[in-house]
Amino acid sequence: MRFSFTPEQQAFRAEVQGFLKEALPPDWDGADNAIDEEGYAYGREFLKKLAPRKWIAPAWPREYGGLAMSLWDQVVFNEEMGYARAPIINTSAVGYLGPTIILYGTDEQKARHLPGITNGDVIWCQGYSEPNSGSDLASLQTRAVKDGDDFIVNGQKIWTSQAHYADWMFLIARTDPDAPKHRGISYLLVDMKTPGITVRPLINMAGGEGFNEVFFENVRVPASGLLGELNRGWYIATTTLDFERSSIGGTSQARRSLEDLTRFAQTESDGAGRRIWDRAPVRHAIADLWIDVELAYLLSYRVVSMQARGLVPNYEASIIKTFNSDYVQRQSRIGLGILGLYGGLWGDGPWAKLQGRFAKSYVTTVGTAIAGGTSEIQRNIIAQRGLGLPRQ
Repeated sequence: MRFSFTPEQQAFRAEVQGFLKEALPPDWDGADNAIDEEGYAYGREFLKKLAPRKWIAPAWPREYGGLAMSLWDQVVFNEEMGYARAPIINTSAVGYLGPTIILYGTDEQKARHLPGITNGDVIWCQGYSEPNSGSDLASLQTRAVKDGDDFIVNGQKIWTSQAHYADWMFLIARTDPDAPKHRGISYLLVDMKTPGITVRPLINMAGGEGFNEVFFENVRVPASGLLGELNRGWYIATTTLDFERSSIGGTSQARRSLEDLTRFAQTESDGAGRRIWDRAPVRHAIADLWIDVELAYLLSYRVVSMQARGLVPNYEASIIKTFNSDYVQRQSRIGLGILGLYGGLWGDGPWAKLQGRFAKSYVTTVGTAIAGGTSEIQRNIIAQRGLGLPRQ
C-alpha cells in the first residue's frame, strides 16, 4: 500500500499551485465567492481560466474536454483547488452529473452536454429535494407525463443550489404514479430557460442566496432529455449521490482553516496576557482536529481507490460524507470557542478574527449534515449495506 503521490503527481501539484498563485488575487481568501452576483461572476471568469488548460474536469475523456488523467491526478487537482478556496462554482456538473452522463448517457447526450461543462459555458443545478421529500426522496411528487415527443413536468423542487444562475438542471420526477415509490421515477435533463420554470431564491442562515425553490408549471422537456431508461431514474439518481458524497475538496478546505486556527492560537494572547496556545485544553482540542483531518483524507482516498478500479462506492461514500459533516461542524464549534467573544463577528470590521470565517462556518455547516442525504440516512446505509444489519 502506497500513501504518497508519485513524482509526476507531485509535479502536477506544483503546477496547479503555480497557476493558482497567478490566477487568484494576492489577497484572495475565498470569502463569499459564490454567494452574491459579483462573486458568482468572478467564479465564471475563473472557469474560463481553467478551460484552456482542460482543468475543469481533467480526469474526463479528451473527447469531452478533459485530459484523460487518472482519478489520483484529479484528487491532486481537487486538493489544491480546495486548499486555495478557489471559486469553483459548477461542482454539481463536474463532480456528480458529468460522471453520471458518462455512465448512462447516449452518445448524443454526451456530445451535447459534456463539452459545455468542460469549456465553462454551461452551469448546472440539481433538482432532487422537494418540500415534503428530502430524506425519503423516493416519495417525491413532481410529475413528468409523456405527451408525444415531450414530457410535461409539474411540481416543485427546493434547496436547489445555484438554480438562480444555472443554465440547466438535472432532476428526478415521477413518471409512473402506480409503481412502487422507488420505481416509476425518471431522470431528466432540463433547460432552465424553458417556459413554465420559476426560480425563487431562499436566504440561508448566513445571509446568502445559495439556495432556491423552483416551480414547474406545464414545462415541456423533449424526450431526448431522458437520461437512462424510463422509470429507472432512481437507480441513476443514487449513483449521482454516491459521486456527490465522495467529494474530496472539502477536506483540503478544512485543513486550510485548521492551519489558520492553529496559527492564531500560537500567536494571539488571551485576556490574561498569555498565549492561547499555552492553555492545555486548546492544544488538545486542536490536536484532535489534526488527527481527524488526516483520517478524513484516508477515508477519501479509500473511495477514490474504488473509483480508480471502476467501482461505484456506496456505503464507503456514506462513511466519508458522515465523517466530514461531523468534522466541519466540530471544527467550527471548537474554532469559535478558541477565538473567544470576537469569534462571533464576521464581515470586514477590524474586530472580526480570521475574516469571521469560523463564525460564518458555524451557521453554514448546520446544513452539511442535511444536504446530500442526512447523517441519519447515511448511518442507515452504513449499518445495512456496510455492516449487514437488518432493517427495523
